[in-house]
Amino acid sequence: MTSAALLFLVIGLGVIAYATARRRALRFRTAGARFSSLPSHFGWYAALWTIVPPLLFLAVWSVTSPALVTDTVLTTPAALSLPPPGFERASILSEARGLADGSRFGAFNDLSRALAPAYAAAQARYDLLATVAALLLAFAGAAFAWTRARAGFAVRTRVERLVMIALLAASLIAILTTVGIVASLVYEAARLFAIVPVGDFLFGTHWSPQVVDPRDPGASLGALPLFWGTFFIGAVIAMAVAIPFGLMSAIYLTQYAAPRTRRWMKPVLEVLAGVPTVVYGYFAALTVAPAVRNLGVTLGVANASSESALAAGLVMGVMIIPFVSSMADDSLAAVPAAMRDGSLAMGATSSETIRRVLLPAALPGVVGGVLLAVSRAIGETMIVVMAASGVATLTANPFASTTTVTRQIVDLLTGEAEFDNPKTLAAFALGLTLFIVTLLLNIVALRVVKRYREAYE
Repeated sequence: MTSAALLFLVIGLGVIAYATARRRALRFRTAGARFSSLPSHFGWYAALWTIVPPLLFLAVWSVTSPALVTDTVLTTPAALSLPPPGFERASILSEARGLADGSRFGAFNDLSRALAPAYAAAQARYDLLATVAALLLAFAGAAFAWTRARAGFAVRTRVERLVMIALLAASLIAILTTVGIVASLVYEAARLFAIVPVGDFLFGTHWSPQVVDPRDPGASLGALPLFWGTFFIGAVIAMAVAIPFGLMSAIYLTQYAAPRTRRWMKPVLEVLAGVPTVVYGYFAALTVAPAVRNLGVTLGVANASSESALAAGLVMGVMIIPFVSSMADDSLAAVPAAMRDGSLAMGATSSETIRRVLLPAALPGVVGGVLLAVSRAIGETMIVVMAASGVATLTANPFASTTTVTRQIVDLLTGEAEFDNPKTLAAFALGLTLFIVTLLLNIVALRVVKRYREAYE
């Protein structure tokens, strides 16, 4: 039985258990017995005991069964011809597994075809065991719930407790995922820093991971040009575009635009936030980058590049405009109307009221939005991969080639990378540094926004 069919069968048994337990609970009520829970609580209690144990078993089984199947195949006579453990052996077993489950229709190795029947037989045997075990657990859970269903049983407390546990598990997924990401980054970065001094990595000015000298690996892994390029593109050029245009659009939409104009203009502006970043990358590489290079040539800039920081930063700034505009819009709208009306009543013009009253009052929220936008910009990948250069340089010339941390992470981890050399480990160290920077920016931004909300709520 396939996994999908088994899943639907278990859910169907849960539905039957729900209906049966609910009908029995209704008989308790009509008999006049003491009834502390609703009939639906009895139904959900039976359904959960019928569904949850088999699903937990199948989740664990899906992780352990492939190894059991492989171990069974390795005991067959055809497996005696397998090469020693390594890449070739793993490739043959993978091909045999694909032939057995139908995901592959051919193999490069004849031994894979010989092992495919053994894989199919072992998989069928373990699938049968999983089906029997899951159904036994489902019936056992249903029987247990049936024996507990009686008039004086406080089933509502049990159901609510199970739901609370499920909600707690769901809320912990994000936390555990973050902990896992941080732990993996810290572990791999620590392996790099055991080879390369932290100071050489953070403050070195030469980045050339393609050629790493085993005697002095830190000499080729100085990441300071990457940090500068990330800051220059994401925090300088992109914000020089996003902050003024986002702020001015928010001022217009909240203070000058008619309600009818705002109703259609704000959604149109926010459409930019829904455009995939790869589309922005194509736009930057095919349209903006050549135009920026031609502008640099016209201005007499020597060695103007088509993979310049200005091209990537301009498009990234356009992408961030809806983010800044939305945060500024919310901040301006949250300023009490009495402050605006009082300024106008004193004879100030609309522009003076905006400049001297509304913007200072909304400044904490605007600053928080800008910091969040900066953290979003320095973590952008697709635009810099497609429009920025892969050459690490320390330059303030916007028409020159430069690169970013995210671009280098992609380059280092693309292809057949070995996870035991400084070149690949450097990608994890770059990721850890970027994670720490964006985390600090988010913390500062959230504290600013929280303080702003406390002032005006």
